[in-house]
Amino acid sequence: MAQVTDGPGLYQLAEEHEELRAAVRALAEKEIAPYAAEVDEDERYPVEASEALSKAGFQAIHIPEEYEGQGADAIAACIVIEEVARVDASASLIPAVNKLGTQPILLSASDEVKKLVLPSIASGEASASYALSEREAGSDTASMRTRAKRDGDNWVLNGTKCWITNAGESTWYTVMAVSDPDAPKKSNGISAFVVHKDDPGFTVGPKEKKLGIKGSPTREIYFENCTIPAERIIGEPGTGLKTALRTLDHTRPTIGAQALGIAQGALDATVAYVKDRKQFGKAIGEFQGVQFMLADMGTKIEAARHLVYASAAATERGDSRASFMASAAKTYASDIAMSVTTDAVQLFGGAGYTRDFPVERMMRDAKITQIYEGTNQIQRMVMARQLLK
Repeated sequence: MAQVTDGPGLYQLAEEHEELRAAVRALAEKEIAPYAAEVDEDERYPVEASEALSKAGFQAIHIPEEYEGQGADAIAACIVIEEVARVDASASLIPAVNKLGTQPILLSASDEVKKLVLPSIASGEASASYALSEREAGSDTASMRTRAKRDGDNWVLNGTKCWITNAGESTWYTVMAVSDPDAPKKSNGISAFVVHKDDPGFTVGPKEKKLGIKGSPTREIYFENCTIPAERIIGEPGTGLKTALRTLDHTRPTIGAQALGIAQGALDATVAYVKDRKQFGKAIGEFQGVQFMLADMGTKIEAARHLVYASAAATERGDSRASFMASAAKTYASDIAMSVTTDAVQLFGGAGYTRDFPVERMMRDAKITQIYEGTNQIQRMVMARQLLK
């Protein structure tokens, strides 16, 4: 039998990951947390967070070194998102959506397109959004109606995309459109493109009025004979949806990380509150009923954290179970975020229902993590298919 040694690194994150966490947490506490309530209240973009993240190089740490990025791994990207989400979910969408918008480019684009887009995002002077959904093509992505037609040295796009995170703030948009409406299989007639905010025929709509993540604008985007150079296609024509779905395997763990951060922030706020709040002559944290709730909240968060990191690592190394793991992490962590934030509001009592404390915001912000990047019902279908293969 092999000898089992209790050595360092047996089952833990690398030292550099923990150092990264400490650095992001310090920045988030100092530069992002003080504005979180105001960003939510005024429904404004978290410019302070954007500037602080860019200055520190945390806005898109996943971009490879060859494109002037830091080349950080998938777990590092999750840690950044988690730690920012712990204080402000809206701000955490800056690194999260930069990864979502650039992942199709990293997976499938030509070197020319990579060199055009990625360095500006790595430096923080630009940001990216991802445009897949339409009003009538949410979970059913293959039914999209946005069209792309080849015209000499250009592609011309027509249609509308909706629920686009950070639209209006982003410089670059990764857009899926039908390039071959006659393809025998609808999913094989979709291509991916890179659109710049200044391209002719591209416009953004008004902000959606939302329950949560109010600091991150969600808008429709419009293409009216939007003309882009032919080389801005991502990969071969007809491979766009495959790229889009492969992208989600890489980015669903980041939504898990965002959900995890929201849950951790809610637990941290709750622990501080129950130590301080007194009823019947003692801190409410001394009551067993409260302690049991805290214990369950902590357990769920710890389980979610391990699943999120394991899923990020699986996509990084191209594990055959990566798709299942990504869906599992996103689903479990988002369900936990909803459960933990709801309990946090409960433990704050009447105070938790007011905007004087952060937990009601966290509860509102948590809800979207169960919906975007594939609803948790769709995730369960993805997981079941993987299991039944």
